[in-house]
Amino acid sequence: MQTRFILINTSHAGNVGAAARAMKTMGFDDLVLVAPRWPNVLRREETIQRASGALDVLTRARIVDTLDEALDGMSHLCATAMTPRDFGPPTVTPREHFELLLKKELEPQAGQGLEPENVQNSGVAFLFGSERFGMRNEDVYRCHACLSIPTNPQFGSLNLAAALQVIAYEWRLALGSFAVQSATPATVLADASQVTGMLAHWEQALTAIGFLDPQAPRKLMPRLNQLFNRAALTQEEIHILRGIAKLMAKTAGPADG
Repeated sequence: MQTRFILINTSHAGNVGAAARAMKTMGFDDLVLVAPRWPNVLRREETIQRASGALDVLTRARIVDTLDEALDGMSHLCATAMTPRDFGPPTVTPREHFELLLKKELEPQAGQGLEPENVQNSGVAFLFGSERFGMRNEDVYRCHACLSIPTNPQFGSLNLAAALQVIAYEWRLALGSFAVQSATPATVLADASQVTGMLAHWEQALTAIGFLDPQAPRKLMPRLNQLFNRAALTQEEIHILRGIAKLMAKTAGPADG
């Protein structure tokens, strides 16, 4: 499903760059600006800096004079507005609307301009208004839904790029999110023999420091065995615990003769 982000009358160059960055992190690259304040906004230094490497999105971005031009090829339009309106499309949360939109992709959506057999080949556009004034009523009225991000009722204003990031994330989640890449190498669990060897080492060390009386062990070692089993120790952790046991025994010194 083609996805387009449309910024209408954007006044801050930095927001354009930040919007490009937000889009790229979610795998989107179709950005259209409608009559921005700066005609050369895509080449301004602040835009490029705030894009933080999403230069390909800026390169592909287009600037048009009217919203009609920006909507070319788009069949489902989503407005973004914090202020409720007494007329217009239904106001819904992004997640609620996206789930419904994709669930009904094979069902008729009478009057919505979205034919079920063409959903996969259709375009979905997300419209964002000016930082100063938001979206105009007439632009909102053209949309099929008005997306409202559930924020603190006492302080619900979001920066343009922050709002776009939330919408882009929710849409990516609905379409199928990217797999999370682990930042750490896979751990290797210790086997039973390694745990047994470590426990024997600890038994010697605990005896050396006087914590364990071999004549009256009181099930200390079986209890430690159960504790370490629940911990699901890795091989690296076994090495650490044996190192501790070694130092305990060394600190205790030779046994009294």
